[in-house]
Amino acid sequence: MKNESEQERADRNFVELLQGARVAVTGVQVLFAFLLTVPFSSGFAKLDLADRWLFYVALVSAAVASICYIAPTAQHRVLFRQGHKETLVRRSNHYGIVGALALTVSMTTATMLVIDYLFGPAVGWTTAGILAALALWTWFGQAALSRSDRDDQSSGGSSVSSSARSRE
Repeated sequence: MKNESEQERADRNFVELLQGARVAVTGVQVLFAFLLTVPFSSGFAKLDLADRWLFYVALVSAAVASICYIAPTAQHRVLFRQGHKETLVRRSNHYGIVGALALTVSMTTATMLVIDYLFGPAVGWTTAGILAALALWTWFGQAALSRSDRDDQSSGGSSVSSSARSRE
């Protein structure tokens, strides 16, 4: 935004990051809670070793995603009024990216586990590959291309300055 101070920009960016995390954290928490109950169901004992490892990856990656999405709020409490908002914004953005990657892994492996159980490994692997590609493209690939396009335009004489880009 025009005419905002560095502190105002950091505050706005942090609020925007937290709003984005709220969307993801609900899904992560539901997935994680569900995964925590699965080993206590009667059918879990029937899983072979490969499927147990799939479950392990799904569970641990859901835990990692949850930790990453909660970290900005926890750090904000610890760093409250300490003058570290810009650092917190950068760090929170990194946690959001790692959290989204971990969520991709968890969703993909959890789905693969279920599909493998229902239809066999060929359908499970194919479905997991499609889901992983879709998540990576929609969550990261398109954004990376847009970012690359913007960087190309700005280096080719566009009026978008690096300080204007840094305000986002």
